[in-house]
Amino acid sequence: MTTEILRSMLYRGADIIRDIEWVIFDEVHYVNDVERGVVWEEVIIMLPRHINIVLLSATVPNKVEFADWIGRTKQKKIRVTGTTKRPVPLEHCLFYSGELYKICESESFIPQGFKAAKDAFKKKNMSAATGGSGSHAPAPASHDGARTQKQSSNWGKQKRQSGPQNSGNFSKAGGANQNNGNGMNNWGLRRSDASLWLSLINKLSKKSLLPVVIFCFSKNRCDKSADSMYGIDLTSSSEKSEIRVFCDKAFSRLKGSDRTLPQVVRVQNLLHRGIGVHHAGLLPIVKEVVEMLFCRGVIKVLFSTETFAMGVNAPARTVVFDTLRKFDGKEFRQLLPGEYTQMAGRAGRRGLDKIGTVIVMCRDEILEERDLKHVIVGSATRLESQFRLTYIMILHLLRVEELKVEDMLKRSFAEFHAQKKLPEQQQLLMRKLAQPTKAIECIKGEPAIEEYYDMESEAETYNTEISEAVMQSSVAQKFLTAGRVVVMKSQSARDHLLGVVVKAPSSSNKQYIVLVLKPELQTPLASGNLQDSKNTDFPQGYFMAPKSKRAIEEDYFSGVTSRKGSGVINIKLPHQGSAAGVRFEVREVDNKDFLCICNCKIKIDQVRLLEDGSSPAYFRTVQQLLDTKSNGNKYPPALDPIKDLKLRDVNLVETYYKWNNLLQKMAKNNCHGCTKLEEHIILAREIKRHKEEVNALKYEMSDEALQQMPDFQGRIDVLKEIGCIDADLVVQIKGRVACEMNSGEELICTECLFENQLDDLEPEEAVALMSAFVFQQKNTSEPSLTPKLSQAKQRLYNTAIRLGELQGHFKVQINPEEYARENLKFGLVEVVYEWAKGTPFADICELTDVPEGMIVRTIVRLDETCREFKNAASIMGNSALYKKMETASNAIKRDIVFAASLYVTGV
Repeated sequence: MTTEILRSMLYRGADIIRDIEWVIFDEVHYVNDVERGVVWEEVIIMLPRHINIVLLSATVPNKVEFADWIGRTKQKKIRVTGTTKRPVPLEHCLFYSGELYKICESESFIPQGFKAAKDAFKKKNMSAATGGSGSHAPAPASHDGARTQKQSSNWGKQKRQSGPQNSGNFSKAGGANQNNGNGMNNWGLRRSDASLWLSLINKLSKKSLLPVVIFCFSKNRCDKSADSMYGIDLTSSSEKSEIRVFCDKAFSRLKGSDRTLPQVVRVQNLLHRGIGVHHAGLLPIVKEVVEMLFCRGVIKVLFSTETFAMGVNAPARTVVFDTLRKFDGKEFRQLLPGEYTQMAGRAGRRGLDKIGTVIVMCRDEILEERDLKHVIVGSATRLESQFRLTYIMILHLLRVEELKVEDMLKRSFAEFHAQKKLPEQQQLLMRKLAQPTKAIECIKGEPAIEEYYDMESEAETYNTEISEAVMQSSVAQKFLTAGRVVVMKSQSARDHLLGVVVKAPSSSNKQYIVLVLKPELQTPLASGNLQDSKNTDFPQGYFMAPKSKRAIEEDYFSGVTSRKGSGVINIKLPHQGSAAGVRFEVREVDNKDFLCICNCKIKIDQVRLLEDGSSPAYFRTVQQLLDTKSNGNKYPPALDPIKDLKLRDVNLVETYYKWNNLLQKMAKNNCHGCTKLEEHIILAREIKRHKEEVNALKYEMSDEALQQMPDFQGRIDVLKEIGCIDADLVVQIKGRVACEMNSGEELICTECLFENQLDDLEPEEAVALMSAFVFQQKNTSEPSLTPKLSQAKQRLYNTAIRLGELQGHFKVQINPEEYARENLKFGLVEVVYEWAKGTPFADICELTDVPEGMIVRTIVRLDETCREFKNAASIMGNSALYKKMETASNAIKRDIVFAASLYVTGV
């Protein structure tokens, strides 16, 4: 059974669960699957303790970590066992220009083989270049470009569209007859492709390397490649007769027109010649016939997509990779080592072959050695949790008493490492709490230092934010000219320095040259006008030498030199000295070192300061700087960020006012200007850090720290809003209906039912509309719908958009349009409507470019959806809907779509 079915049995509490002793998870690396990986995790978490687990995989590098998670989750010992030895060893070859080059054997890369292939490639290219416009190699994009066209991967089917879509071209250009740049049109491309396959199969046949599975990475590519081999016959007359008898028996269960479906006829013609095709676009019965004949050994060449390596146990003598690039639904990318290993593992039949051969096709280029090594001998993708919350999971867990949603999150593989650290964190917390706390002894009565420390930290943050924004602005740069008084950041002290711009950046100097005053004697002063001063948290006084101690030339030196300077800086920076009893320093700074620009300028003599290093000039400058301080303030008033520096950002303006208010509050605090302030601030910082560490540990150990907690909260709010649960998280009738919806998106399906959107539709129309829940192909031809169905389609789409917007409102990471597009695909509405009305299968295939296999798959899943809607109708007590779903289910359950599996009934 699939993991989805086991999950719903676990949620329902099915009786059979009590009798199960073992669950075997095959290909457990599926946990990495973005869509379905979460289901595997859910099942592993929810399996009861009495059930034993076996997990199988060929490609899990972090198996011990994964086993550790399961062991902790299930509280059981998990034994990890494995082997690196294959029963049938593999050899890996490149096929280029009709020759095979062995590049890897017994897990080790062979550089000589790769070099030989590269040499052959260079030789061929050189001869092609010298031989003029001889034969051209096919375009490298030929095997990838198929995806770019909306092509049909079903055979012999007439589509409503015409034009390039039907041409089946492989070039990345669009039109049917377009050249691909190599002077070769698509017909030529297919010819060259056919000759390539022909030369490969002849080579394999001569070396007795058949049967072969050829992996192509698109359904279309499989079909086209098989079609191109129209001249090849690989079966003996006895094998032909075996194939014919088998096919006649298998297809005899189909009704009249279904036996002559183009796909059935076409596959039979291929099978008679020993060629098979296998992909999701094939009808289930056709796929089963191909698998069974391949296992009997009568199919010699099988063109298949990746699914053949995952779901079917049918090894071959040889495996061929058409290309090592694939489209994964989002982008073209290189194959991952794990994917390559899975597919290459089909080569070599136990008991029949001594060695399995894996071949990589090289058309007109040879991959880089590094890329080949990575794919062939690289390590597989690590198992990583794809766990995510879904509404149906939350609703089921709210109904089940044993397991809370928070417990499910904690037990997920994603949270495994965090949960593993819990015991350590608990011990650390105990140690932190046992530490003795330091007390602050205040000399002014009630200690207010913690409050002061918080205000100071906050003020510092605001200050930095404003300063950075202001200093980066072009308006501020205009003010930073020679003579502008500024406040600079201090590297060591907690205080800042008063300075003046001596020279702005120019061609000779990239940075600002600034003279700053360095305090020596410090004593607290009364705080002045806070509104105007910048950073008056710790005012410090600057002392000036008395007049009697100053030199005469210092006092009477005046005027700025009239001579023009050369612009050369003769003093060595940083230049230190003292004048007027104050130490100063001339240094180079960046604009981020400015803390604030003051609203005054002084006269600067650049020539004497920088070129002559004149002491009187420095004395004069320092004296002027000291004179700028007024009213006992530490610094002159700053330029107003709003009025002067034209600060326009609303948030910054708000920050500016908050900062000013904080400074005023700090001035009123008892600690402001206290002699023990510095000592107490250090203590306050330690106490604060200790508290934060304790709180952080408590948070990390709480449910709130779970990665998906915000998402869980948002989803709970959505469920409350639409009425699936009440305020006490008790599941309501609407929530019980949502729990039944496994095949479609639970919220959209539930809203559709509660808004009675199916009431005015006939059973055939209702089931056609419901196909949007289960159909999965993104790009299809536009269906032509009746007015009634068009209206119903629009109504359902609007519901999905509304639900998407609601989830966005509650902070669930969802884009409404994308949500609607992903969960409602209306491509088969017309097809299902006609099928429910009784139209033969051959006719409904004409209505769309969706392959037959996908149509069947959708209708089969649709029967499951009808059953779910029927259960929902009985919960709601809606007997009319119950009958409608029963009628709809009977209408689609017929002919080839529900033909019994050959594996179940036998041929």
